[in-house]
Amino acid sequence: MIIVDSLMVKIALIGLLGIGAQWVAWRTGRPAIALMLIVGIIAGPILGIIDPERDFGALQEPIIKLAVAVILFEGGLSLNFRELRQAGGAVFMMVFIAGPIAWVLGTGAAHYGAGLSWEISALLGGIMIVTGPTVIGPMLRTLRVPSRVRNVLKWEGIVNDPIGALLAVGIYAYITYEGPNANIASISMDVLAASFLAGLIGAALGYAITWLFPRGHVPEYLKAPFLLITVIGGFVLADLIMHETGLITVTVMGVVMANRQIYSSQALHRFKEDLAVLLISGVFIILSATLDWETVQQFRPQFVIFLILLLFVVRPISVLVALLFSSLPWRERLFIAWIAPRGIVAVAITGLFAIRLVDYGFPGAEALVPLSFAVVIATIFAHGFSAGWVAERLGINEGKGEGVLIVGATRWTVALGKILKSLNIEVLMADTSPFALRRARHEDLKVHQGDILDEAHNDHIELGEFQHMIVATDNDSHNQLITADLGPEMGFDQISRLSNDSRGKSKSKVGHGRILFESGADFNSLLDRERDGWRFSKTNITEIFSAEEYRKNLEPGEEPLAVLKEDRRLLFFATDTRPVIEDGDVVISFVAPDTPEERKADRAAREAEKNGPEKNAAGKTVDNESES
Repeated sequence: MIIVDSLMVKIALIGLLGIGAQWVAWRTGRPAIALMLIVGIIAGPILGIIDPERDFGALQEPIIKLAVAVILFEGGLSLNFRELRQAGGAVFMMVFIAGPIAWVLGTGAAHYGAGLSWEISALLGGIMIVTGPTVIGPMLRTLRVPSRVRNVLKWEGIVNDPIGALLAVGIYAYITYEGPNANIASISMDVLAASFLAGLIGAALGYAITWLFPRGHVPEYLKAPFLLITVIGGFVLADLIMHETGLITVTVMGVVMANRQIYSSQALHRFKEDLAVLLISGVFIILSATLDWETVQQFRPQFVIFLILLLFVVRPISVLVALLFSSLPWRERLFIAWIAPRGIVAVAITGLFAIRLVDYGFPGAEALVPLSFAVVIATIFAHGFSAGWVAERLGINEGKGEGVLIVGATRWTVALGKILKSLNIEVLMADTSPFALRRARHEDLKVHQGDILDEAHNDHIELGEFQHMIVATDNDSHNQLITADLGPEMGFDQISRLSNDSRGKSKSKVGHGRILFESGADFNSLLDRERDGWRFSKTNITEIFSAEEYRKNLEPGEEPLAVLKEDRRLLFFATDTRPVIEDGDVVISFVAPDTPEERKADRAAREAEKNGPEKNAAGKTVDNESES
């Protein structure tokens, strides 16, 4: 018991539970936020191991606020204005039309549904327009919906967070202000002035960072901590001017940096993303652990009416009215109208103002905390577990990425792309040279001209569309750089590269990707073989023609490249990876050219047997295709 009571142990436990929940969510495909919520409730009110108010005391509020600031900054870093080319109009409507409508309808729902006073209802309605990156990000990570939908939900969540907080600030000021100028106009001017100043601070800090870093005024090893402390400092400075305006500062700072050139921006972004994941995990465990039994007992049955109105009336009406004249297809509008999970910001801001209003002695303020938790729990479970199902029913679920991205257009890679396409696998050929891509275009393969590193980081190429990437340029250093940089995005086990070691001694290294082929055949030897007539073939493995038979019929130098499973998974052979070949699989091999006698036997077999695969004179199946 002494060990459990240790604050150090509890901090470690919070991290373990949060990251553990995210890992389980990744393995099972369940919503990470829902699992973190469940784990936090179990560790908090059920088992009583974690009690944030007891364990952290006065530090609880600043810890949560600073964590939210870093999370919003990281979200701002993902807001590139190029994304608005397709969804700009919809984003504008979601912020400036759907937001106010949701506030008005949410206020009415809180008053008539939950029975709250108009003042408290307006406060809660303003806060509830937020969705937030803490819940939208993890949800979108497990979904493959059109990029327009992703961009609208992402921009809405990040931009609306500070707007909802500022609405609450203004309403709180109106409720509690007792001076001679206690009117909506003067309070609104104060909030707008403070917000404008906070935005200027954020823009100035963003421009300062993007001026200092490229010019070498901050050493490389200090850039990440320098940026982190600047974010925290900017948030605190703006928050001193007016509570919650710091959220505007960090969001604007992130957006400015996302749209300006800065050296080491990808490394910094990855650091902030990793930190944001850790903070989301920890803060959500802390917040869900604060849901004590006293708060639960304050939940009244009539609050259910408010939840139903919020889910099925407020959100759908506000979104559908706002997007009425947008160019988005109606299926995508319906999906956006359903998805609106609330998370850390909603709970944190509501709890903060609830404490202040209770201390102020305002009646009905004690209902804010149980209501906010009810909204978070209801929306996370309702939207988190149904998002995939709804997207599927609306026909906008793009499913798990099954394509293959091939970097480097050569005769060998084009031949590989052609045979993959014959197996109904989507192939994208990427290269910086328009001349090199001509052959791929001639074979009717999808092509993309540009540096894969820039294109992927700037979201011009959606890596989630691909189950595997093959890096096969003639520059081994560039191949390793691509693998090391994009490995954390796709997963190192989903990237293979050609070796440029002509001695055949290349080995797969952690962070450098797997070396294609069991033999580790190098780039030049594969091109030489392709010029000599070697080609790709595909072989169906059946009970009649087993994997052992297939292996026996391989000639010296011939070897398998990949196995296509019945569930459409494509597994590549590498120097340290040997996929199991089973009945029902299709094996893609790189084989020597047939002799004239073998080709004649193949043609005769095809004419004689058209209803099923038969082995030819060389032992290969008739449905093997030569791709040169």
